Amino acid sequence: MSTTQPASPATPQKPAPHFPEQVTGMYILAKALKNVGIDTMYGLVGIPVTEFAYIAQDLGIRFIGFRHEQQAGMAAATHGYLTKTPGVLLTVSSLGFMNGLTATTNATVNCYPMIQISGSSVREPIDLDQGTYEGLDQLNVAKGLVKAAYRVNKPEDIPTAVARAYRAAVSGRPGGVYLDITTPCLGAIMDHADADKLFFQPVDPAPAQIPSPQAVERAVSLLASAKRPAILLGKGAAYAQIDDKIKHLIESTGIPFYPMSMAKGLMPDNHPLSAISARSTIMEQADVVMLVGARLNWLLSRGHGKWNPDGKFIQLDIDPEEIDCNRPIAAPVVGDLESSVDAIIAALAGKKLAMDPAWVSGIQSESKVKNAKFLERLEPQTVPMTHWSALGSVKKVLEANPDVILVNEGANTLDDTRDSVDMFLPRHRIDCATWAIMGMGMGSAIGAAVASGKSVVAVEGDSAFGFSGMDFSTICRYKLPVTVCIFNNGGIYNGIGVNLSHDGDPAPTTLDVKARYDKLGDAFGATTYYVTTPAELFTALTEAVASKKPCLIDVQLAADSGKESGHIGYLNPASLIDVTV
Repeated sequence: MSTTQPASPATPQKPAPHFPEQVTGMYILAKALKNVGIDTMYGLVGIPVTEFAYIAQDLGIRFIGFRHEQQAGMAAATHGYLTKTPGVLLTVSSLGFMNGLTATTNATVNCYPMIQISGSSVREPIDLDQGTYEGLDQLNVAKGLVKAAYRVNKPEDIPTAVARAYRAAVSGRPGGVYLDITTPCLGAIMDHADADKLFFQPVDPAPAQIPSPQAVERAVSLLASAKRPAILLGKGAAYAQIDDKIKHLIESTGIPFYPMSMAKGLMPDNHPLSAISARSTIMEQADVVMLVGARLNWLLSRGHGKWNPDGKFIQLDIDPEEIDCNRPIAAPVVGDLESSVDAIIAALAGKKLAMDPAWVSGIQSESKVKNAKFLERLEPQTVPMTHWSALGSVKKVLEANPDVILVNEGANTLDDTRDSVDMFLPRHRIDCATWAIMGMGMGSAIGAAVASGKSVVAVEGDSAFGFSGMDFSTICRYKLPVTVCIFNNGGIYNGIGVNLSHDGDPAPTTLDVKARYDKLGDAFGATTYYVTTPAELFTALTEAVASKKPCLIDVQLAADSGKESGHIGYLNPASLIDVTV
């Protein structure tokens, strides 16, 4: 007889433990940027931000990777200028941060909204100067060079920091903002649900600043009483994107206008009221000049020199500290540009201007004569080419394609292109602006192409191209519709410098007039051209623009084409060189 033991009851199964989903500070940073409307980021990855770039890309933020942080920063700044949304630059710590800071500082000086985000090393060994990896007090380095700077130590603070950076970049006078994100903050862990509670959208980050009625009335009274008034447009007027209102202001008053370099095209350069060819007359004879988004800095001789000593200025600016900085301003109008222009248009309605009719007709007659004489410079089909004979071809192609954005830098290449090529649409000319720095070309061309979706032509001096040339590879890698024209005269200013010591080394200004920059384009898969005549340049540039593909045109100039410092030789007078040794 067998006996069977009853089966023991089954041991009840415990439910699997539930762990909340977690995210890192890197995810929170990417989500915070996306939340405030950032859709593009420019930069160069490495420790400690590489994974962050991948996460941002996964969340739908386009990442444009560069060869050098300075060029990525120039792209971000140009993006900000064209869109009024902060361009975002991502860099690693230490020297990567420093490379990018050049562009962020330049953005601040030029009033472009931009945010630089840099990873930084652990704080404690930096504060104790203990020699940590890439140990640099980045926040304090940046503070004196940018509009605002913040350090983030905890992931909970990231959304607030991003919102503050955004607001600082676009409000008031726009500028560059630095965000220092420490390595522990980037790697910190939070529950996803808790992180999601942190995100918010800033309300009205760039509020209108309405000028006082008294200031508007004072300005309008002065303008209406002027016999020889002029309106001077700066790049701030182009940035404001109030094109129709500025057009109405000028055409309803009939006052002649003069555009600064990056304001060209805000009103067509060939407009009947354009005084672009009568700069000296405006400076010497105007009795009232209204500055619209322009500053009386070195580009305008700080209001001195040739300017009419008895002339009066009206200045429309959002920053009260800009008023009277170089010359007394008779009628300051402090407010955002749109509100100020709206108020002035309304106050001018029904007012009769005292302007002398001979003022406008005289400027028009002068412009007609000077324009015809200037065109004579472009006509000779010089071989080897000079800047002028080459620009004769560039002018024809670009003016036949007015929607192409022109990026321009150099010394003679900058000055002569600005003078030669007329612009017809706003925000279609980008150059080195207030600081007149070299090395913005490839970055700005990339930023313009990405931000606008339009074709871009960069007209570069050979020296200027050298600062950023490696990032032509970025143009090719992202298949951007950018054509780069390199005006090669073999040097800084020109290629005929003489080494005064006669030791066999090149002169300080000498590069290589025989350099074949088109081979660089070949290396990255671009369509390339090497041209030696104006006709070849015209054909090459026409084809390149039509292709909407990365192209590089090596424009061979004569070595003696160009002069020292272009139009500003007085800043580096040759008379200071002692040639008696």
